[in-house]
Order: sequence, then C-alpha cells, then structure tokens
Amino acid sequence: MTTQLQLARKGIISPEMLSVAAAEGLSPETIREGLADGTVVIPANPNHRHLKPCGIGWGLRTKVNANIGTSSDCVDLENELAKLAVAQDFGADAVMDLSTGGDLVAIRQAVLERCSIALGTVPIYDAGATARMTRGSIVELTADGLFEVIENHAREGVDFVTVHCGVTRAVISRLKEQGRVTDIVSRGGALLAGWMAYHRRENPLYEQYDRLLQIAAEYDVTLSLGDGLRPGCLADATDRAQIEELLTLGELVDRARSAGVQVMVEGPGHVPLNRIQTNIELQKSVCRNAPFYVLGPLVTDIAPGYDHITSAIGGALAAMHGADFLCYVTPAEHLALPDVEDVKQGVIASRIAAHAADIAKGLKGAGDWDLKMARARKELDWEAQAGLSIDPELSKRRHGAHQTSGSACTMCGEFCAMELASKYLGTTVGRCA
Repeated sequence: MTTQLQLARKGIISPEMLSVAAAEGLSPETIREGLADGTVVIPANPNHRHLKPCGIGWGLRTKVNANIGTSSDCVDLENELAKLAVAQDFGADAVMDLSTGGDLVAIRQAVLERCSIALGTVPIYDAGATARMTRGSIVELTADGLFEVIENHAREGVDFVTVHCGVTRAVISRLKEQGRVTDIVSRGGALLAGWMAYHRRENPLYEQYDRLLQIAAEYDVTLSLGDGLRPGCLADATDRAQIEELLTLGELVDRARSAGVQVMVEGPGHVPLNRIQTNIELQKSVCRNAPFYVLGPLVTDIAPGYDHITSAIGGALAAMHGADFLCYVTPAEHLALPDVEDVKQGVIASRIAAHAADIAKGLKGAGDWDLKMARARKELDWEAQAGLSIDPELSKRRHGAHQTSGSACTMCGEFCAMELASKYLGTTVGRCA
C-alpha cells in the first residue's frame, strides 16, 4: 500500500486529493503540498467503501467529528445507526464509533457499511472489552491482543484510529507527583495507565510504535495521537502532565511522517478562554504544524446539559487560532450516553463554531453563505432563509408557529425594521457586495 502521504511526496495527485481540492475550492497541487509537508491529512482507508474523502488541516475548512457508540449499559445497534444518519444529515465531516458494549465487530461493520464520511475508532476500547470477556479483566489485555485489534480495524476499513501513544510511565509519574483535581478523564488513557501500573511495564503503543506504524502504512490509516492526559476540568488545564505528553507526541509525529504515515494530534479538553490560543500555538509548534483535533474545548465546568454550548464557544476560538478538527460535545456530556437529538444538537453547535472560525480566519468563500442569508432576510424571503439555515426544519417550524399580520415575522409585525427601511429609505437588497 502506498499512502496518500507517500504519493504526495512523489508528486502524484491521487483521486482523493482531487476530490478534496474540489470540495475545498483549492487547486489539487495545494492539497498535494499540504499532504507532503504533513499539515494536511486525508483519512481514507482504501477498504472503506462509499467513502467521500475529506481533508483536515491548514488552509482547509474546519472539520467536525461526531462521536457515536454503545456503552456497557446501553446496547442498541439501531439507535447507533440512527445517530450515524443524523450526524451525516446535519453535516458532520467524520464519525467515531466509540462502542464498548455488545458485539463490537458487528456494530463497527454495520456503521462502516452505512458511513460515507471518514470513520474513526479507538481500538483499545475493543481490545479492553475483549480482554474483560476472555480473561476476566481489562488489565489482562496483552500487547499482541491490542495490535491484533488495531490491525482488524484497519483491515475492515477504518480511516483513522485514536491511539494513546504518549501515555508513558514518565508522564504518569509526572501526573502523580504534581497531583490533579480530575486525574485522568480519557478512557483510553486511564485504561493504559492502569495496565502499566498493574504490569509495571511501558505502554506498548509507545514501546512498539514502529509496529503501529507498519499497520498504519499498510492500510493508509491516519493516526490520531490521543491526548490521554487531557485536562478534565479548568483547574488541570495546561499542567505539566498534559505538556509532557504533548512533547512526546511531537516526537511521534516526526516518526510517523518519516514512515510515510499520516498523522494528526488530539488536544484538550477543558481550557479557560484565556489559555486556548496558548494551547493551540504550543501544539502547532511542538508537533510541527500537524493537524490539531480538539475536544471542545469546554470553557467552563458548570454547565451540564449545555456543554454543547460551552464546547462551541471554546471550539470557535480554538479553530480561529489554528485548530483544524473539532470533536463535538453533546448536551449529554458528563451526564449520559447521547441520544439521537443530542447528536443533532452537538453536530449543529460544532458546525456553527467551525463556520464562525472559518470566517474569522478569512477562509476563501467562508462568508458567502452568510451573505446569502442576509440578502434573504432583507427580502423577507422566509423560504430562502429556511433553505439557508443550518437546521431548515427548525427555521420553518419556528417561523410558522404563529400567524403573522403581514410579510414580517411575529417579533416585529407592522414595525418590521426591514420593511420600514425599504419603504422610507428606498433601499433594495444587494447594494453591498
């Protein structure tokens, strides 16, 4: 297998690069150059059928990921497929199957079959669940068992995998020395930390990183280097453990690129507004401008039930300062497994954040959508406004909920500013380009 990165370095423009270039309104050569220098990735496993590839990275539209998946308490494949459908319908660019309960292989394969966007997984969830069922405990996982699961995911067609390679014994030692309010909130990070403590051995994903690179190169699976020590509250943001892990990930980015493997880096987490820019710039510097994939970040800890909003606030700022890929957060964060409506709300909130950031970054064409909406509002064209809305159904329903006295909405009625300005000032739509 020749990876997209290897093709780009040879000066070859692949069909995937052409597709991404068309979607982004950029030249194929621009996409090839981004891939070649590692600032862009195209997660596109050749074994993933029906995939519409997307690019993630510098100069491209900010992308949004939606997490779905079962838990040990809630196993309902049809519900997860409904979540997948909603995520795709409302514009997610990627989906991650984080299932930990039920027949994980069957769930993943069903999701893959119906997924036309990039699909990611966290193989250690699968490996840990298998160890629990076959050996009686998650910590009885073996290194060979973990790598076997990773290769199975790659062979099946998964486009990118989160691997917590930076959770090393040195990083865990740093964490214990400094102390934290919320310790480790990453499931993969906690599982590996427990495994290392139990076996008194190094993280196999770090110790046998070259083995991981061989698998990724064989199937052109993009590595998403997980932030196992991401802060789980504002008090833990940008602490020594987080930064030590990041320094390790920076070194692993170099090794992945040398092996021809596409790689991106995951980031926090819970971060105060005033530290978001610092976190983004630090990651970009340490990881040589690898695409940055952030969870949120959430800018306050006090809004359970509304964390899609706290996440969108942080995501917009993070993307404005250079984050490339936003992992959505739903209203169910910290509370429960998300339902279909939670997935919808999470995708929409993150898409708003991503779009706002693209406008702030001056991305070519980013403001065109907004200008069309503004012109439709000027004309009081409610059908056009609904069609341009990020949620057309909601727009139609709210506008039509009450009988209007004229062409304006019920907020202003006969005192509509748009109508008054047009009548007395003689203004028409489109005077400002």
